[in-house]
Amino acid sequence: MTVPAAHCVLVTGGARSGKSVYAEALIRDSRLAPVYVATCTPHDAEMEERVARHRIQRGDGWATIEEQRAIADVIARESTPERAILVDCLTLWLSNLMFAEADIEAETAALVSALAAAAGPVVCVTNEVGSGIVPENALARRFRDAQGRLNRSIAEAADAVVLIAAGLPLVLKPSHAQPEIRL
Repeated sequence: MTVPAAHCVLVTGGARSGKSVYAEALIRDSRLAPVYVATCTPHDAEMEERVARHRIQRGDGWATIEEQRAIADVIARESTPERAILVDCLTLWLSNLMFAEADIEAETAALVSALAAAAGPVVCVTNEVGSGIVPENALARRFRDAQGRLNRSIAEAADAVVLIAAGLPLVLKPSHAQPEIRL
């Protein structure tokens, strides 16, 4: 893990790209007490199996907090200099907010504030969902657009952003060598 020391890290990428594995390693490497904030509510056997695999993958020693919507409150309450928090994942959190018809902009602003005020490091995992075709139904398009806006807001607030592709990390922020573009 070669991400520079950061207070807030956003880890993004496609499905099954290795985002959670990378984020968990960042938390472990911090040597701080690991806290896992789970935003998923399993509604079927396949999702229960995914949750179980994630628990096994993390191993023992993690405090787990299941919170589907109020993650800004969890970060505010649980963050200390001795703890490193992993929020996995913002995509499911956004789904939960949309199904609850919550104010996405207000919830995003609260999350950005909580991340800035956190006493210890926070790593957030999210999905890149807007790189494919335009969804055919309005709900899917609304979700894709909301996910893009959410990712942009958290990336702007984060000290570091890492894109995982095929299990390989690409550090997007901070960028030490900004290319000069000329036409």
